Amino acid sequence: MTAVISPSSPGSVGPVNRPGDDDLLAAPVVGARHPWQWVGTGVVLVLTAMLVHTLVTNDRFQWDVVGNYFTSSSVLNGLWLTLWLTAATMIVGFALGVLLAAMRLSSSPVLSSISFGYVWLIRSVPPLVQLLFWFQLASLFPQLSIGVPFGPSFVTFDTATLITGVVAAFIALTLDVAAFSAEIVRGGLLSVDEGQTEAAQSLGLSRSRIFWRIVLPQAMPAIVPSTGNLLIGLLKATSIVSVIAVEDLLYSTQLIYQQNYLVIPLLLVATVWYIILTTILSIGQYFVERHYNRGRRRQQPSSFAQTFRDNLPLFGTFQRRTAGGEA
Repeated sequence: MTAVISPSSPGSVGPVNRPGDDDLLAAPVVGARHPWQWVGTGVVLVLTAMLVHTLVTNDRFQWDVVGNYFTSSSVLNGLWLTLWLTAATMIVGFALGVLLAAMRLSSSPVLSSISFGYVWLIRSVPPLVQLLFWFQLASLFPQLSIGVPFGPSFVTFDTATLITGVVAAFIALTLDVAAFSAEIVRGGLLSVDEGQTEAAQSLGLSRSRIFWRIVLPQAMPAIVPSTGNLLIGLLKATSIVSVIAVEDLLYSTQLIYQQNYLVIPLLLVATVWYIILTTILSIGQYFVERHYNRGRRRQQPSSFAQTFRDNLPLFGTFQRRTAGGEA
């Protein structure tokens, strides 16, 4: 037999049913209200509308001039140099950054100290200063040579001829990217628990297999977002080469408006191109992140449409209260 204790009997420990409990249990679950989110959304929409109105109605932007120079040969040549400089410095700099990260994580105190000192020095000097230093390297070393250390030289180069503006920009930006990417890679590798490596070693896997198949895939979700930001920042940072008269995208537009004095329209040409390029890189970064975040996806924030649907009951309650007050 099974003993049944009545809820109303003394010493009962079960739930007590009260009038109206069934209605409460059957009521639909309503999401949290976000009235201030609506206020913030309204403010942002108003400011956005004001910005669009200004861009469309202000004739001083001269959008017709922007369209005429947007695909001109000089602008496209500068755009190509910007893309080449970004890709070349990112590839070489990131490869050096991986090497520096490996040196920093090695058991050798010499290699670890050299890596730490390099990262400390490069991150302490602004990229523009590095660029000017390499461009003026001939002031320190009029000639560069290849030969035996502390011995005879086999080949000698004129530094002013060898270190052109493009070469100086490539060296400066590559060294800067190497320092920051080294810290990105090191942080990503350190984010992987050491137990993963120990478990793989207990299974007899080689060090290279452990790194490429276990450690690196788990570190990529931490590496990719920062690397994407570094790449986008590098794309915009290439504009500093205009200081040494390298005809990138920005300097190409500067050469044009120095002749026709149409400063704002030509700056808008460069701005629109930078926006297009960063948008493409951001889209690529999104898909790469989604690829490496498979299996560990977090709940995405609600969209505007979902927020609107969640807050519809709020307006219905407000209308009912208003109607009741008027009655």
